[in-house]
Amino acid sequence: METSSEGSVEDGGGVPVPVSVPEAAVVGSDGAQAPQSVVIAPSGLSPSRAGDFMQCPLLYRFRVIDRLPEKPSEAATRGTLVHAVLERLFDAPAAERTAPRAKSLIPAQWDRLRESRPEVGELFADDPEGERLARWLAEAEQLVERWFTLEDPTRLEPAERELFVEAELESGLRLRGIIDRVDVAPTGEVRIVDYKTGKAPRPEFAEGALFQMKFYALVVWRLKGVVPRRLQLVYLGSGDVLTYDPVLADLERVERKLHALWEAIQRATESGDWRPRPTKLCGWCDHQAHCPEFGGTPPPYPLPVRAAESAAGEQGRMGPD
Repeated sequence: METSSEGSVEDGGGVPVPVSVPEAAVVGSDGAQAPQSVVIAPSGLSPSRAGDFMQCPLLYRFRVIDRLPEKPSEAATRGTLVHAVLERLFDAPAAERTAPRAKSLIPAQWDRLRESRPEVGELFADDPEGERLARWLAEAEQLVERWFTLEDPTRLEPAERELFVEAELESGLRLRGIIDRVDVAPTGEVRIVDYKTGKAPRPEFAEGALFQMKFYALVVWRLKGVVPRRLQLVYLGSGDVLTYDPVLADLERVERKLHALWEAIQRATESGDWRPRPTKLCGWCDHQAHCPEFGGTPPPYPLPVRAAESAAGEQGRMGPD
């Protein structure tokens, strides 16, 4: 699961889910408040927003503070659709959780997605004959069908699906996200499962992929006092399953990393110093027009700014995980 901003939470495909956040008002250049345009300072962390800041602090600002619009993509929207189908399949009795039934859910879930997010209909606005849409839906069917080669839903009874979790650490830092599936064994052992519609990463990048899962494990531990027995990533794009069995030391390391990350975010929020960090991923960014690396100018910073201190130069750094 992912989060679209610190004022809303979204699943792996990007469906917003409202959450309670404190109200704030924008202060204009004349000192007057403009309540009609509300800007909220970061109030906590989700896996996706933590990943944004580690990737590029300026991207984090654009998404969390400026909330600049982003065009829907076929890949992300397909992920949303597949997640919805796999969630709804478990509404059926175990014996009826078959691949044909799962694929039959796709049209209705696609209609539901277009109703809740009309902007995704723009993806196929230039497809009057429906050929691209047909191929796209067929690709979603293939992903759903592949899942049945990786797990057997007739033998699963999830304790939770699309579970929103939020925990406040002793420091006051709030962590939140949405877990695709939680399985609980008769012995009480907990397994956290996340569906990915892309391909599994190469082994050298596996740790980065597991960061999200360790984040969820930390939240569950802080909420329930239980360290999940297993973390499981199901990659429908490549047909791989990546598992990891965490120990308490793993979660303590993640907690320290998140605290260091949050301190860096708070410094940037107070100083207004959000620096771009160019990588190969910049080619897929929707915000090049606002990015100095591409000759753009960020929007006026909408939050009060405090004079930067010497630590500003370290914005974005974290301690070892």
